Amino acid sequence: MDYIQNNKKEEGCVFCNALTEVDSVDNLILYRDKRAFIILNRYPYTSGHLMIVPKMHASTLQELTRETRAEIMELTSRAISALAIAYQPQGFNLGMNLGEVAGAGIAEHVHLHIVPRWGGDTNFMSTTADTRVLPEALIDTYARVKKSWDKIHLT
Repeated sequence: MDYIQNNKKEEGCVFCNALTEVDSVDNLILYRDKRAFIILNRYPYTSGHLMIVPKMHASTLQELTRETRAEIMELTSRAISALAIAYQPQGFNLGMNLGEVAGAGIAEHVHLHIVPRWGGDTNFMSTTADTRVLPEALIDTYARVKKSWDKIHLT
């Protein structure tokens, strides 16, 4: 898990930087649409934790166009369909942390989290040790979700 051991803080916006690269497991981008894209969370809460991110660098929803906000919601719906195929979760958490005090890790670029959930998926590690245990590596998550995304995207 090189991404955890690498303590160097990335220069600039991580989302904008990812957009300059070709979509792959290296930058974790699953799909790009006209105004927004889907990327895996590099520090996931659960396997399959995705984010929908506008291409426009903006820190608030109000800065985005109506079309961009609509595309974010459409991609969210489609991503949930792909995650349902890949992981069969029992539910989903969707959310945005707007502003640093609201818990945004990347407050300067608004994004929507999609977190698959299962009954009993919180365990003693996250409760007592503020640590998460994931059953698969990000490279495996990328392959699994990409396969499901491609399946629903082609229909």
